[in-house]
Amino acid sequence: MKAETEDHDIVWGAGPIGEVVGLTAKQTYHLLEGGRLPAKKIGDRWVASRRRLLAVVTGEGGK
Repeated sequence: MKAETEDHDIVWGAGPIGEVVGLTAKQTYHLLEGGRLPAKKIGDRWVASRRRLLAVVTGEGGK
């Protein structure tokens, strides 16, 4: 069951990442490019952990 949970933790793209943190795609892209959200770029797409994004937004974790 753990592997299934881990699969759902991955969020691809600035738009979906923005949905997790409550921002528009444009706002999210700006934060991603500035390194202010815990994500990395793979090819031309951003990828992030939902858990880490929420931890940063709620102040419960670091980058």
